[in-house]
Order: sequence, then structure tokens, then C-alpha cells
Amino acid sequence: MMLETFAPYRSSEFQVKFATSAWERSQAHALRRAVFCEEQQIFEGDDRDAIDDHAIPIVALSMLGIAADQLVGTVRIHQAEPGLWWGSRLAVHRDFRKIGALGATLIKLAVSSANAIGCHTFLANVQVQNGLLFRRLHWDVIEEFEVYGKPHLRMKADLAYYPPCATPEAGFTALSRKAA
Repeated sequence: MMLETFAPYRSSEFQVKFATSAWERSQAHALRRAVFCEEQQIFEGDDRDAIDDHAIPIVALSMLGIAADQLVGTVRIHQAEPGLWWGSRLAVHRDFRKIGALGATLIKLAVSSANAIGCHTFLANVQVQNGLLFRRLHWDVIEEFEVYGKPHLRMKADLAYYPPCATPEAGFTALSRKAA
């Protein structure tokens, strides 16, 4: 399923929050398929796995006033063992990658919300081309390796830079560069 092409400059404000509705979860999976299956061709057909059964999806919504217009980004988080959290499947729609801090805000909510519920370590396997973004957001490289035939970095967030967010259902607002 190919996601429709969006008009990225219609909105200057984005809400990044836990997915709380069926349409948000459905569109998050559609975006992941578009990015990881169709665009990057890492997976064939679908990228869902057993982690999706217990992961918390986080979404970035393009806002028109107080109403969500489009889902433009997603990431998922899950607790692997008490206190050890992982973030994975970070995806931002191609048309929205350069208009604001969507990826950074998704990462911020992922780590801050886990931090609010007892996280002592937050890890992610990051594609090498995204390593600089994570380093700028106070993540450290633990190791380099290959997964799904692509070079990755295992990275760890510095929790001191991510104050706990106790309201992840409301989340954060991200502004486009135009509006910032």
C-alpha cells in the first residue's frame, strides 16, 4: 500500500503523542510499510514483528487548527526487561523530513515517556545515516553492526537530557521550520 503524497506546507504545527486511536495505529503501520518496505526495501511486504504485540506506537500528526489532518511520522517503544527500553521503526514521511524537527520530537517523546515509567536504559538500533541526528540528541554509540543487510549503530540515550513526560497521550508540539 503506497501512502498518498502529502502537501507538507499546509500545516506548520505537528502533535507528537502516543497513538490513541485505531486510525493512528493503522496509518503508523502504513507509513512504516511505505518507508521500510517500499522506499528502503529492507522488508518484503510488511515490517511488523512480535514486538508490535506489546510496543507503544508514537505518532506525529500534521494539525489543521485543533484537528489532526495527516499522520506524518511514527516510532515505537517497548520495554524488553524491567527498566530497559528500546525505540525502533522511526519513520517520517518523505515529504515531511526536511520541514521541521519531527524525527527529533518523536525521539524526545519516546525517551521522555519511557523515562517517566521507570526507564534506566534506552537503546535503539539506528541506521548509520541517522547517527548524526541521534548524536546531536545526546545519544552515544555502543557498537556498529549490520542488520537486514544495512549498517547500523546500537545507540544509548543520555537520560539526563530527557526529562520524564507524564502526559504522553498529549505529547509535544513540533513546529515546521517555516513557523519556528
